[in-house]
Amino acid sequence: MSGPPPSSSSWSVSEESLRRYVRFASESCIQELLSSSEAGRFGNASNGWKVVRHDPNGVEISKRDTGSLHSFRSRRILTSISPDQFVKVANAIDAAKQWEGDLVEATHIRNIDENLSVIRLRFGENSKPLFRNREFIVYERRETMQDGTLVVAVASLPKEMAEGLEPTKKKKNNSIRGFLVESGWVLEKLDDSSCMITYVVQLDPIGWLPKCFVNRLNTKLVMVIDNLRKLAQASLPSLPPP
Repeated sequence: MSGPPPSSSSWSVSEESLRRYVRFASESCIQELLSSSEAGRFGNASNGWKVVRHDPNGVEISKRDTGSLHSFRSRRILTSISPDQFVKVANAIDAAKQWEGDLVEATHIRNIDENLSVIRLRFGENSKPLFRNREFIVYERRETMQDGTLVVAVASLPKEMAEGLEPTKKKKNNSIRGFLVESGWVLEKLDDSSCMITYVVQLDPIGWLPKCFVNRLNTKLVMVIDNLRKLAQASLPSLPPP
């Protein structure tokens, strides 16, 4: 996974060029997420993923070297929760709230298609260093594959396109625009009452933070899979008393 080349220029973004780019980029992201989900399972090659630990809650944490910043992956089998139930909380905004409580803005900028939109996420001055005064302009696409697997793909727009949509010079805050590389969820149904959840994330906050520090914090981001599980369980309807 790699981000777009740096550029200092900005340009006006037409609806058609935005639509074409986001459709193409999100399809690529979906295929990358599916590949990451299958890597190391059922005899498949690891594709560079290395398991670094198993959390006591049953979450497997892996990383893959992708340059100075690593990609991180978490996987967990959830019982009594279906992909349809979990996908309600597997989205860019709910995940961002779990990353950092000081999420001060979560705004839909554009609805591209029924299952594809562009979102702004902004964190405040009281956030932890990885998110302090950072904002992200991301697309989010939700897709159901032919076998019923659900995929939620989230990634930042290229710098020029984000600038064309939301010029930084017009901002009323001093936020730094970070970059979320191809990230998201894969939700596979295992039986009537369980599913396999895979979450992949690579975040570059941009700025002065040392890369080794960012990598350590990125490891913690994939642990939101357990927090989202609790949200999904809390959203389930209560059974009536016998």
